[in-house]
Amino acid sequence: MPSTANVFSSRPVHRAWLATQARLPAGYRVGTTRFAFTPREVPKPAEMTLTLIALDRPSADFAAVYTRNAFPGAPVIIGRRRLLEPALGAILVNNKISNVCAPGGVEAAERLCTDLARLLGQRPAEILPCSTGVIGWRLPVEEMQAALPRVVAALSDASVLPAAEGIVTTDRYPKVRSVAVGGGRIVGIAKGAGMIEPNLATMLVYLLTDLRVPRDALRAMLTRAVDASFNCISVDSDTSTSDTVVAVSSGRVPCPDLAAFEAALATVCRDLAEDVVRNGEGVHHVMRVQVTHAPGAGLARSLGKTIVNAPLFKCAVAGNDPNVGRLVQAIGKHVGVSEPGLDLSKLRVCLGGIEIFAGGAFQLDATREEALIAHLKKAELYASAPPKNGVFMPPVDFPAHERCVEIEVDLGLGEAGATVLGSDLTHEYVSENADYRS
Repeated sequence: MPSTANVFSSRPVHRAWLATQARLPAGYRVGTTRFAFTPREVPKPAEMTLTLIALDRPSADFAAVYTRNAFPGAPVIIGRRRLLEPALGAILVNNKISNVCAPGGVEAAERLCTDLARLLGQRPAEILPCSTGVIGWRLPVEEMQAALPRVVAALSDASVLPAAEGIVTTDRYPKVRSVAVGGGRIVGIAKGAGMIEPNLATMLVYLLTDLRVPRDALRAMLTRAVDASFNCISVDSDTSTSDTVVAVSSGRVPCPDLAAFEAALATVCRDLAEDVVRNGEGVHHVMRVQVTHAPGAGLARSLGKTIVNAPLFKCAVAGNDPNVGRLVQAIGKHVGVSEPGLDLSKLRVCLGGIEIFAGGAFQLDATREEALIAHLKKAELYASAPPKNGVFMPPVDFPAHERCVEIEVDLGLGEAGATVLGSDLTHEYVSENADYRS
């Protein structure tokens, strides 16, 4: 679970806590600006936010991990090229349109990088573009170019919170996490709510540090941190075309202990990954599945993802209905397909710390049923509100708590394990995605 378990009674309380996390490390400024435009594909008024993260001077020490989707967005194509460049000076993010497979998408993004580089006194290849939003639409390049001077003028070194707010789409609230390590800090922000099944997620994550970590070390650390965090979550089993996780070091503070830095980086990534799931579209419950004593780490992770992605079990969790037959069914389905013949005689399954399956049989009675319902209700973030005009909308814009539906699956077959986070499947999720573009 997050390094600090929090309970928030209201949006102002949550915002005040975010502010405590949001102080920028030395060497960074962020700014945002909004403007109106009309998408060419759907002639309907819309608004876009540009978010700029700028270093005081370009840094050679940066890393990035991108989606494995075979149809990557133009910013991902460009971002992979940027990994070969000697330095990174700024990150430009737009929401509303993801610039994926749109005509002239790469050229449009590079034009914006060229214009921004001129304003910042940098090289175009030192600018990293990122986009999130509707797939297939073209960027409103002229309107974005006109907004660039305003976003540069808005740059401030006080807080990362404006950037955390600027990169969101259907997120209900911004996500910020930070850890102090040595004499410096790591601050991370994330966007992501739907199309979440890493190989990464429909997710943008930016990790900023002032600690001096060499490029090669930072890249290896980021890969390990992502593998144990963002690659172990799922909201809906869909892999986005725009997944991006970037880590940058401004190099302003010496880093005498790289191991301590890596541990802090892993903490920020793990906490942000859980924030992404908790802030998923229509999410009422976060599920944490701990698979232990598996014969291999790959099976442990894939089994955890099968459980959090099982539609019937997700619906049961949404309704606070401990229909654990659906949970065991999902385990059996996955093992039967991926590991046929695997001995499950030692399988033990718990929900909320309550044993529900062992020795090849369910362990259920009325007392346990009541306890299971109580566990699900305690983990619920909020109850569904009646629909307005036929549309279900979440009634809150802050996380009430950081509790999870706790699921333990002990295979009794080895020493490998994995922890996977996922969510339930609700009316709000269907409503959000049925009307996403309208």
